[in-house]
Amino acid sequence: MQKIVLQDLRGVHTELLPISYTRRVADIRLGADMLADKWKDIFPGEYYIEPETAYLREFFGSVPEAVVRDCSTLFIASNLVADFGLASAVRDLRPGEKLIDAKGLVIAVRGNSQDCVAKTYGGDYKAVEHLYDIFLENGPAICADFSRLTSSRESHPLSATNTVIGDPSLIFVEEGAWVEGAFLNTSGGPIYIGRDATVMEGSMLRGPIALCEHSTVNMGTKIYPSTTIGRYCKVGGELNNVVMHDYSNKAHDGFLGNAVVGSWCNIGAGAVASNLKNDYTPIRLWNYPERRFLRTGLQFCGLIMGDHSKAGINTMFNTATVLGVGVNIHGSGFPRNFVPSFSEGSTAGYTDVSMSKFFETASRMMARRGVELTDAHRTLFMSIREAAEEFK
Repeated sequence: MQKIVLQDLRGVHTELLPISYTRRVADIRLGADMLADKWKDIFPGEYYIEPETAYLREFFGSVPEAVVRDCSTLFIASNLVADFGLASAVRDLRPGEKLIDAKGLVIAVRGNSQDCVAKTYGGDYKAVEHLYDIFLENGPAICADFSRLTSSRESHPLSATNTVIGDPSLIFVEEGAWVEGAFLNTSGGPIYIGRDATVMEGSMLRGPIALCEHSTVNMGTKIYPSTTIGRYCKVGGELNNVVMHDYSNKAHDGFLGNAVVGSWCNIGAGAVASNLKNDYTPIRLWNYPERRFLRTGLQFCGLIMGDHSKAGINTMFNTATVLGVGVNIHGSGFPRNFVPSFSEGSTAGYTDVSMSKFFETASRMMARRGVELTDAHRTLFMSIREAAEEFK
């Protein structure tokens, strides 16, 4: 079977911090699944994902040396959004060849030769190069994933208690999902409802939307287009163009838009995150490699929240706020636009979160979902804390 390695050939891992602190680039959720899942589905093979840092290699394991040395192994840039055109082009590469785009950026390499013959790919494709690409590309990704995941299967019946606006065939309900008394609008795109997901009565969903398995949409929730709710997440209130990774909660009223939320996060009742500046000027976003705020050219950008971060009730976030890993925000007023990892506090000031306190909180939260905080997790977060010191 074809050996395929998803590798950060373009060096975007640090560009995607804090989301990439705790996951490999290929593990970032986009659309209805993760970047790696799209490649595995479209282009079958024996897959490996190369971790980008030493601590991620320790946690996930490295690609076997025999695979790396094999001249037939195909290395694909892990931040690319798989499509059939890309898959066909990389499949045709021979040992000692690489595929590049019109700008000279590497798409894929066959083998480990240092002197590769370059072939240029002339088609269009999508890639996650910046944090905001995750929400910008999410709508098209949901539409593509819907076609890929549902084309040869039949949806489970949708209850007659629901109101459908638009084409009912653009709603797909997986086995075990419970959807009652909701308004589902497919005029702008499809709605995918994963296995054992729950959509409670009074909720309003306007596609494209992806609800992943075991996700819960609480009563009266309003979800606007281009939103993905990860596995085992709970959401309520108002969400617009949000990508939420697994095991996170925004279960109550409050607005979240043009945002990326990591795993094991909790956003308290009434918390609100601005996604538009009052003067409508272009947005600047904290950039980890540059250690400063950079212009994005965007008018809309909301909260970027690293794994295991929390926001207390009625928290207010300014436009384009970035929270690192293990951040705990509480109190009145707007916190600053960048809060480093393992920090706790409010506008009155911040203190470092001790690792013992962090582990206690993380362990309790994970246990509620039947997941254990292992020694491997503890080692991982100790390493992340050390790495995060560089960007304080």
